[in-house]
Amino acid sequence: MEESSSLSQRVVRGGVWVFALRIVQRLFNLTRLIILTRILAPHDFGLLGIALLTMATLETFSQTGFQAALIQKKEEIKSYLDSAWTVLILRGFILFAILYLIAPYASIFFKAPQASPIIQVIGFSLLLGAFTNIGVIYFQKELEFNKQFIYQLSGTLADFVVAVSAALILRNVWALVFGLLAAAIVRLIVSYFIHPYRPHLSLDLGRAKELFGFGKWILGSSILIFLLTQGDDIFVGKLLGVTLLGFYQMAYRISNMPATEITHVISQVTFPAYSKLQNNIPQLREAYLKVLQVTAFLSFPVAGLIFVLAPDFTRIFLGEKWMPMVPAMMALVFWGLIRSIGATTGPIIYAAGRPKILTKYQLFQLITLIILIYPLTVHWGILGTSLAVLFASMGANALAFYTAIKITRCGICNFIRTITFPLTSSLVAIVSIFLLKKIYWVTPNVSLIPFVLSLISYGLVYFGVTYLFDRFSTYKIQHLVKEVFLTSRGL
Repeated sequence: MEESSSLSQRVVRGGVWVFALRIVQRLFNLTRLIILTRILAPHDFGLLGIALLTMATLETFSQTGFQAALIQKKEEIKSYLDSAWTVLILRGFILFAILYLIAPYASIFFKAPQASPIIQVIGFSLLLGAFTNIGVIYFQKELEFNKQFIYQLSGTLADFVVAVSAALILRNVWALVFGLLAAAIVRLIVSYFIHPYRPHLSLDLGRAKELFGFGKWILGSSILIFLLTQGDDIFVGKLLGVTLLGFYQMAYRISNMPATEITHVISQVTFPAYSKLQNNIPQLREAYLKVLQVTAFLSFPVAGLIFVLAPDFTRIFLGEKWMPMVPAMMALVFWGLIRSIGATTGPIIYAAGRPKILTKYQLFQLITLIILIYPLTVHWGILGTSLAVLFASMGANALAFYTAIKITRCGICNFIRTITFPLTSSLVAIVSIFLLKKIYWVTPNVSLIPFVLSLISYGLVYFGVTYLFDRFSTYKIQHLVKEVFLTSRGL
């Protein structure tokens, strides 16, 4: 029991650090985004999107899965690190060479010749990442997320300073490229300052092969996730052009905030924790339901807020030139919500040593997306693409939820009850904002004051309804929040 309590405290403290990191990173990135969208054109973001898609394609199809395999192992992993680091370096050189050679052909595919030199230059980030100190894997495995905070934030700060400074001087897409490279360089340097492990080249292929036994399913899953999350970008860039790709990627980035932020925290903290509890079903079930409750409590209101204020936010902070992306953003926010809740299932399935199941579900989702994406995109443009992505995600995530319920034996009723309360509170808040905007805050030009009032009103309604549920039902989110707060005070 004492060991379980200690692990619980480490998980909570780790979660606080990861959440703090994401909040700080998002504040910097949001400020950077607002500044750069005012200086640069959607076409510039589309060019970088093509370059990142090309690089991500190569990275995904050559994933080793070593990181997940090392975290999932219950025994000491030091003897595996040098072999893993050596394989990653070889992979980095190969990917850089391939990326440099295929850059002209990728730019021809997307009908964007300006993208070729950008693809070649950002390839250096692959080399920099390959030489990063593999010892930083301990930060996640041992839940030392205070060190992970420093390591990750250093790159974010470098990207912010360099990208904004370069944008003011160059006023073109190269500002984004230089920011990306600066982040990779700084993280490489910091990785050797912040962890004492010093990797060496090793040709022990037996260790690498053992890791790949688990990692091959991570590779398969990574490929499918890439096709699911980036395949739509490739399709839009090819069919609709670079400018609409810029609109679509910006809509995705903003609408998926609940998924990209909350999911990142969940996967980093819960996977190593669940791995330690994989043989203790009662504790695993209790941990999963708590994670699901907190995730739903945070995800539903954020998704609802983005949905109801998407037009106002875009017009005020990004400008009129970005308004064509709003319908797609409002559709994609539902996908972001499903991804966020669905993110609670992946760590459970991986920790139970059953990554093959998740890979099959993702394959099903990909097949559904392939069937839907062309007809919907042809008829409704990027809104149609967004709807195809949303519809394809529903069935696969339902299967993943069912599997997580079976592994933890938490019961379907407990699962549904956990997400019903925040869903209801969010719906009430959304309706209230629609009514307030319709009755009181209709103005020819949306301004900042009504926007801020909408934010405040939304928060008051959501937390007010949540308080009533907590007071007169079995929701009890206040107790869980207090538990997290008291545990995190030991930081």
